[in-house]
Amino acid sequence: MDVRVGDILQMKKQHPCGASRFLVLRSGMDFKLKCEGCGHEVMVPRAKAEKNIKKIFREEHNL
Repeated sequence: MDVRVGDILQMKKQHPCGASRFLVLRSGMDFKLKCEGCGHEVMVPRAKAEKNIKKIFREEHNL
């Protein structure tokens, strides 16, 4: 799955604050995600995160 830094992920499960959208701060074997609701940052293993992604929002830059 192609997930890049700066993407916003719509997850299947919500964060305890109620938000289900996360900003990708780092990608690799783990993802560092920032909750769009409360700003909490979490590290999630890639396999677990990819299983829970519902939709990826990406801004396309035309050069």
